[in-house]
Amino acid sequence: MTHKSLADALKRLERHGRVTRTVIPTTPIGVVYTITSLGHSLREPFEALCSWALAQEQAMAEAVTAYDKSRE
Repeated sequence: MTHKSLADALKRLERHGRVTRTVIPTTPIGVVYTITSLGHSLREPFEALCSWALAQEQAMAEAVTAYDKSRE
């Protein structure tokens, strides 16, 4: 991920209320991002998605193999 793409992603997260951005008046200027309560509310759905992906890892690998073989 490039610096610009990370900065753009953080701006989108801030815009949608998932993080807050605090500028620290240091030299050079620092920035701290903090997850909001809205951002924290995504923890359970993300954990469920990660659990699902881990449980389906073999099936997805088999699907990729089958797809690739069908394209040969």
